[in-house]
Amino acid sequence: MSRKNNNIPVNSMADDLSRGISIEKLSIKSSDFKTPRQYEEATRSHRDEGHTFYIIEKGAILIEIDFQQHRVTAPALVYMHPNQVHRILKFYNITVCSLSIHTENVNPPYLQLLEDINPVKPLVLMKDTYTTISDCFSFCLHLSTQKNNRLYHLLLKDGCNAFIGLAISALLHQSEPSTRSSRAEVITQSFKQLLEKNYNSIKRPQAYAEKLNISTHYLNESVKQVTGLPVSQHIQERIILEAKRLLFHTDKSIKEIAFDLGYEDYPYFSRLFSKATGITAAAFRNKRHE
Repeated sequence: MSRKNNNIPVNSMADDLSRGISIEKLSIKSSDFKTPRQYEEATRSHRDEGHTFYIIEKGAILIEIDFQQHRVTAPALVYMHPNQVHRILKFYNITVCSLSIHTENVNPPYLQLLEDINPVKPLVLMKDTYTTISDCFSFCLHLSTQKNNRLYHLLLKDGCNAFIGLAISALLHQSEPSTRSSRAEVITQSFKQLLEKNYNSIKRPQAYAEKLNISTHYLNESVKQVTGLPVSQHIQERIILEAKRLLFHTDKSIKEIAFDLGYEDYPYFSRLFSKATGITAAAFRNKRHE
């Protein structure tokens, strides 16, 4: 009898001298996986324990991030937030540099920026940007081998944060933000941060407005001005995304998922999901077997 999976798998970092930093460079071919089990393990859906950055140096990869497929061709940069669920669908003889780091090791200003830009699409790198980021990664990889250095963790942490800064700069350039954030943009970012922390417990726009010490009307107008969508739709979309993650990647019952997302009224949650997606929760779950 198969074991029930109640949680989305998380790729953990080894608990060694790195203390929450994992860095490696790999070359992977399809032929490296000798059995279907090995290939299935390599391509399973999962979250990462930390903030993860991938530099695709050679080849191409087809990756699914929260149900959106992206074909990424080298040279490219992919950032994965710890909340995001992803899996490799196909890869074509790739060389990939991977850096994963716990939240506690990320410089606070960089962490704030990562929260602000999440989610962000994979980025094709221009030659100069690729060279700079790749060189910095190589330096971090070298630092990761210096485990006898008394300042090992501090040096590695600082080196990795330099890499993160360069990666964020490239990702921000992709989104082309204004040089100075408007009041509406600041409010929208604050709302999104609150939503990420409270989506399973706070469902009303008014409650978010109260936390931000502004009127519900002003919050809604600000968010709609920046994103084109009202606050209520952002709340609903975040809840539905988490519902999809749990339906597709765990074996929890629909009733359990509804409760996890803050709905004691299970039929109401089912109606909400169907209205938002055009498909029942049970039918969406069955799609993973197709």
